[in-house]
Amino acid sequence: MINQERILELFFDLVRIDSPSLKEKEVAVYLREKMEKRGFKVSEDKAGELTGGNTGNLIVHVSATGEGEPITFSAHMDCVQPCIGVEPIIDGDVVRSAGDTVLGGDDKAGIAMAIEALNHLEEESIPHPDVYFVFSICEESGMHGAKNLDTDLLPAKDIVILDSSGDVGTIVVAAPAKAAINITFIGKSAHAGIAPEEGISAIQIAAEAVSKMNLLRIDECTTANLGRIEGGSATNIVADSVTLTAEARSLHDDSLKKQLEHMEACCAAAVEKVGGEYKFEYEISYPALKVADDSKVLARVEDACKNIGVTPKRVPTGGGSDANILYGKGFNAVTLGIGMSKVHTTEEFIKIESLTSCAELVAEIMKS
Repeated sequence: MINQERILELFFDLVRIDSPSLKEKEVAVYLREKMEKRGFKVSEDKAGELTGGNTGNLIVHVSATGEGEPITFSAHMDCVQPCIGVEPIIDGDVVRSAGDTVLGGDDKAGIAMAIEALNHLEEESIPHPDVYFVFSICEESGMHGAKNLDTDLLPAKDIVILDSSGDVGTIVVAAPAKAAINITFIGKSAHAGIAPEEGISAIQIAAEAVSKMNLLRIDECTTANLGRIEGGSATNIVADSVTLTAEARSLHDDSLKKQLEHMEACCAAAVEKVGGEYKFEYEISYPALKVADDSKVLARVEDACKNIGVTPKRVPTGGGSDANILYGKGFNAVTLGIGMSKVHTTEEFIKIESLTSCAELVAEIMKS
């Protein structure tokens, strides 16, 4: 049986440790000590050095006690702000923060579930294949831990990421690629009162371009958003530069490419109409996740759901996670819903039943 008291104690210990992105060392030290005391091999890669953080990703190897394909479970150690001084409380059937902070169930609930699942198997002497844990850094700030993961330390290519909303049985099988976009419009400054005709307003160019862009929900698989506009100075100066920061996401590479081409075409048309120049730059932050219908790890997860009386539910998501990065690196990745709710807000909570039932599912996936 999953031990509710024990998983709650572990979860409370974890969320009480401050761990914003790039400052996860105290959590890493706590986990390393706990894992090494049990005789498991713990490695730390150089992701911290590469990202400017104070620790790398932790990779834990639990040797097999039975037959079967090795498997990895992953959860990230960092939390979004405000996450300093978290004090968890039990409020009826849920755990939430007592103060003006997030709870940190995203993603310390995932860590607690993985460890408690292993506790259960060991207590009941249930055999399992080689099991690996990846406790990653900097997921919230751009999946930099996963991007810099030393894959040589992780031979198991089937990986289950414990980091999504949704009840037990929820399986994320599709997640979009994301393009980070920077657009700069360059005009010509002039005195706005004396000689405005000598200037070219970068703000006007930007307004013309944005007014023609298809934004927000493009189709069922594609979105685009302008997040920030900066530029100009005084009202008596024609603005000579404006920068727009944006993003586009899609489950399909061709749709993402089409949206990027459309947005740049709007910029080019605006410059042709108003004058000036533009620079349109983008970077693919992470690739799309597309789990194949015949994926062996997907089948393993769905069989485990059925074994514990849970109906598996395949779903897409509009957000990215470590799963996107690991999938792009050649891992067979799926993400599980672990019951966390209202994440990235001070109203975040998780049901106690979600902690135990998801740990039960993880244990079932782990079995030989």
